[in-house]
Amino acid sequence: MDEEWSITRLAKASGVTVRTLRHYDAVGLLPADRIGAGGVRHYTPASALRLQRILLLRGLGLALSEIAAVVDEEKDAAEALRTHLTGLLAERRRVDRLVETVAATIAHLEGERDMALEELFDGVDPARQAVHEAELVDRFGQEARQHIEESRRRTAGWDRARAGGAVAEYEAVEDAAVELIGAGVAPDDPRAVELMDRQYRAVSAFWTPNRASFTGLGRMYADSSEFRARYDAKHPRLADFLCAAMAAYAEQRLG
Repeated sequence: MDEEWSITRLAKASGVTVRTLRHYDAVGLLPADRIGAGGVRHYTPASALRLQRILLLRGLGLALSEIAAVVDEEKDAAEALRTHLTGLLAERRRVDRLVETVAATIAHLEGERDMALEELFDGVDPARQAVHEAELVDRFGQEARQHIEESRRRTAGWDRARAGGAVAEYEAVEDAAVELIGAGVAPDDPRAVELMDRQYRAVSAFWTPNRASFTGLGRMYADSSEFRARYDAKHPRLADFLCAAMAAYAEQRLG
């Protein structure tokens, strides 16, 4: 490996944004090893390995504060990776169980087999939802906790059809955003801003964001490894497009 890379090169290689790397630097999670001409950050192989461990832990659902504590305590890189490998294998088993559960549920709904009540929840991990909620509070503070409670209240009486409709609306907005990207539409174009009005209404089914929180939600789409993986599966620019378009919408419509 080369002896050091610019922040742009490291971002491209790792799949995270330059904005994310700057944030990691600002909070002390991944400080730049050298600041070059024009203020460009540069990173050594040791920092690249640290970033790999950070992203692995993010993929396992840890909040940034927890990740910092873990990586700062790690001394032996190989041993740390063995630990991460154990976690990844456990996660793969969990996902495999979820795949089987979803497939069985589809078969059940189509009348091909019966399912016991317990089978519906095989592989579903309530603790994982708690991790996501903790990440939101870690990122956005106590206001996020209020939004979480508001979302729980609003969805408490939803049946399967109502929940499925909400998910379908998110999917429809994402598919429409991919079409705009393919057409070369900029995130602050009126067509993109109008689509984000639909996104705002979809989010508002769960909780009502303001200018700051809607912008922050878009940033989380771009910065979170799980959200980015979801959006990357549809289009490699989707996460960043949504982030920028939601910011433009918030600036223009929620100011």
